[in-house]
Amino acid sequence: MTSSNGPSAAAPVPRAGPPTPAVSDREDLPERIWTLPNALSVLRLLGVPLFLWLLLGPEEDGWAVVVLMVSGFTDWLDGKLARWLDQGSKLGALLDPAADRLYIVSTLVALALREVVPVWLVALLVGRELVLGVMLLVLRAHGYPPLQVHYLGKAATLLLLYAFPGLLLADGAGTLATLAAPFAWALTIWGTALYLLAAVFYVIQVVGLLAAERSARTGRRR
Repeated sequence: MTSSNGPSAAAPVPRAGPPTPAVSDREDLPERIWTLPNALSVLRLLGVPLFLWLLLGPEEDGWAVVVLMVSGFTDWLDGKLARWLDQGSKLGALLDPAADRLYIVSTLVALALREVVPVWLVALLVGRELVLGVMLLVLRAHGYPPLQVHYLGKAATLLLLYAFPGLLLADGAGTLATLAAPFAWALTIWGTALYLLAAVFYVIQVVGLLAAERSARTGRRR
């Protein structure tokens, strides 16, 4: 499972590196709240505390996996419905990545507390979120909205949301745990690598956007 504000119209993102989304895409979306995709995103958000309780309270890993699977399915479905029903919205463009990040961070913390994943993995991915948080503050300070989520970030999120149920299964005993472990860790490693790479591209986009703005200002002064 983005400006018409600020100086973005005069500051195109440099074309070096992978293709980057237009800054204005998200701002062009309508101001809708009551849509089916938004309802699914809210449902995913409400599933976070339920998932954490299942994982850290009674340790009902089976039901926790079900919650994660439902979250992954609704993440895919809300995007499809937004396109099929023409129900894209600014709120949805914010809720969808927010729910993804909240699930990833909360799951990582819970799995670390259960000693299913190493602390360094949690530090890497949580550190990535902190860096992106700083980038969002920088964009806001210069009058820009958040940039569109890079396709690598979406792919990484999907891999991690598939990896986490596998890690829970691999933490058990028996044949199923033995079979799940290599697949779960492969998804975790690839998902983490792509998640960090997407963050690098995001930082490059922000730096390029601000550099182009600064260059445009200098040109106007001359």
